[in-house]
Amino acid sequence: MVLNYIWVAFFVIAFLIALVKLVFLGDYQVFPSMMDATFASAKTGFELSLGLTGVLAFWLGMMKIGERSGLIDRLARVLSPVLVKLFPDIPKGHPAYGHMFMNMAANMLGLDNAATPLGLKAMESLQTLNTKKDTATNPMIMFLVLNTSGLTIIPISILVFRAQLGAAQPTDVFVPILLATFIATLAGIIVTSFYQRINLLQPALILFLGGACLLVAAIVWGFAQMDKETMNVVSTTAANVILFLIIIGLICSGVRQRQNVYDSFVEGAKEGFQTAVRIIPYLIAILVGIAVFRASGAMDWLIEGIRHIVILTGLPADWVDAMPTALMKPLSGSGSRGMMVDAMTTFGADSFVGRLSCLFQGSTDTTFYTLAVYFGAVGISRTRHAVACGLLADLAGVIAAIAICYIFFG
Repeated sequence: MVLNYIWVAFFVIAFLIALVKLVFLGDYQVFPSMMDATFASAKTGFELSLGLTGVLAFWLGMMKIGERSGLIDRLARVLSPVLVKLFPDIPKGHPAYGHMFMNMAANMLGLDNAATPLGLKAMESLQTLNTKKDTATNPMIMFLVLNTSGLTIIPISILVFRAQLGAAQPTDVFVPILLATFIATLAGIIVTSFYQRINLLQPALILFLGGACLLVAAIVWGFAQMDKETMNVVSTTAANVILFLIIIGLICSGVRQRQNVYDSFVEGAKEGFQTAVRIIPYLIAILVGIAVFRASGAMDWLIEGIRHIVILTGLPADWVDAMPTALMKPLSGSGSRGMMVDAMTTFGADSFVGRLSCLFQGSTDTTFYTLAVYFGAVGISRTRHAVACGLLADLAGVIAAIAICYIFFG
């Protein structure tokens, strides 16, 4: 229901602002722009779904090999002692644990194309435990928040954009992004646990979260010892080597169990095509709403309103120019990427605003896009507290990004 209200609000607010611009400002192009955005975003939604088909088919095919070989079950048993604390409603040893772990691992490496199909497979596994098929369960929401909080260890695409736009040190945002995204993820876990009444003060969780903090610290220290060229080479190579090792591991696991890996792959790939078709209406709906909201000028008005409020409080307002990236990120990954590039082009890749835009882009994920795709794939229409928890995690990431940017670059 929350997503329904938000979607309607996009159109209502866009219409009212466009009407004001037409009547009082004589802007005769606003409604044509909104209609152009409607058709263009509907086309984009279809093309995105179509483009996902091949990736979904490949990775769901690989996941089918892992299921039949028993690798997913073994992985689930290893992870159960920790994840069962965050997902108490999932039975121990359930395959969903393995699917979720592989999705999280792909997200951490910045491998979006691999993470989405793995996440969809995890959501389908969670749906098998759902007694109310149209309503999101607690495990679904926790998993979605872990996705939307956007924990990324290697932000490859952001580093590439900075290099292309002439940054003197393209990798200088690496450590700040890692810190901001970790804070967003930790905040997401805490907020969702509060909603779901999960006790985080359990030895297994304390050990896990403490270990995660130490791991992040070790990665930060390791990369801080490298120059920018070495960091780019190591991060890119590590991500792709690990991804290919996952593929080889799944295939070898199937061969070891004497299964017909080709037939297993084909069967899973068929599911990928079906999943891609299912998400088309959900994806088009959310993208059209976002496009209309942006084309009406509502986003620009929102930014100016924030700037005036900040100035009235006497606080520094130089970070406000980077806010379009932060506000767009929960709505559209490509939209926020465009905002980030625009900020670096306008203010400079090494400016405070340019760097902060990169931190916003890397510290959170596309909450509404992820919600529409993941929940849409399994027919969830009642999202419960998923939107609230996801947006609170985003807010934590935004605040952390601003503070960290001032510490590093202010």
